Amino acid sequence: MEDLNRRTVLKAGGAIGAAGAALAVGAPAQAAPWTWKPSGSVPGAGRGADPKQVWDDEADPIIAKLLDRGQVPEVNRILRSWTKNGQPLPAGLPKDLRDFLEHAKTMPKWTDQGKLATAVKFNQKRGTYLGVLYGFASGMMSTIIPREARAVYYSKGGWDLKDRITKTAKLGYDIGSLNAYQPDGEMVVTCVKTRLAHAAVRHLLPQSPWWEHVATEKKPISQADIMVTWHSLPTSVMRNFKKWNVPIAADESAGFLHSWQLTAHMLGVQDEYIPNSWHTADSQAKQVLDPILAPTPEGIKLADTLLDLGRNLDLSLLSRPVLGALTRFVLGDKPADWLNIPREPVWSPLLETAWGPYVAIREGLLNVGMPREAYWLIDEFLRQFVLFYMSELRMPINIEIPVFNNPHYN
Repeated sequence: MEDLNRRTVLKAGGAIGAAGAALAVGAPAQAAPWTWKPSGSVPGAGRGADPKQVWDDEADPIIAKLLDRGQVPEVNRILRSWTKNGQPLPAGLPKDLRDFLEHAKTMPKWTDQGKLATAVKFNQKRGTYLGVLYGFASGMMSTIIPREARAVYYSKGGWDLKDRITKTAKLGYDIGSLNAYQPDGEMVVTCVKTRLAHAAVRHLLPQSPWWEHVATEKKPISQADIMVTWHSLPTSVMRNFKKWNVPIAADESAGFLHSWQLTAHMLGVQDEYIPNSWHTADSQAKQVLDPILAPTPEGIKLADTLLDLGRNLDLSLLSRPVLGALTRFVLGDKPADWLNIPREPVWSPLLETAWGPYVAIREGLLNVGMPREAYWLIDEFLRQFVLFYMSELRMPINIEIPVFNNPHYN
């Protein structure tokens, strides 16, 4: 059986993890009142302010000024050459932006290089599962996170969803790289450029009458919103690993968490909102993620587009029915019903009965008990999943600051 390249799978999973009538079916979903204590955070202390009312006071005013001065296209051109963590900033940037970037690209004092090295071991061992979960637990979950779905749909990302997911893919790929946070890696640059893009969306999206008409917030992408998306990634991964009985060494679990803690920090999340353990992460997710999942017209349209990305390709196992069945299997029946994803007569029962033994075989815990054909089908799906998304990610990917919202809706 062909052994999938784990970094390739991570890159592929990150790609579909990009995206993500009444306003919603039933009453709008609401996050619980903020009661999570900063004692459970990385520094163990903080103001305890509600993150739904906190954005990015450092990046937002700078990017707003650049947009108002018409300087963003030139800044994007200059920043295309900045790709490596240890690379000096290119010449020609406005002074206020340069000063911000010098600060923003500095790793926090609590960075633990030993844990980052252990995270590499975790990613090498679990790459196959991570590709699936980044794609279907997180990528498709983003379409039932109302604020995220609306922000994507009405911003530039909704204008060119394929471009948006390839850029989001870069984060999923870079964090799984062997040198993610090393000087020759790219994760720091990817996070900081994403932070700039978020700041631009905060400035631009409130100017959209379409977004303003449906939004439940005055400004998008709050600290709470970023942590909701964060939980759809590592927290959801660990929840599914537990459900699938994937054995994980304690040091590798801690290393994986640390890599994502750093990612939150580099994306501009204040340390007091970053959980210090998987236990506190799960407790925060129960407050900010689980209660708010719900369908929206925008999310349903995004999901429909994501499920059709394999159309017209000679990849039989990357069809809409297969992608839909995997989405239903990973997210569950209720979210799949929200997204109008039918239960598939072949793939749905196959995944329900064969995925557990498949994981056990991968982990060396089971040698028999699963038909060879079922094992091959799952492996072949993953191979085709990689082939398609690799075709989208072969060109250099530049994360840029947007200058307009989505001008097209359907």
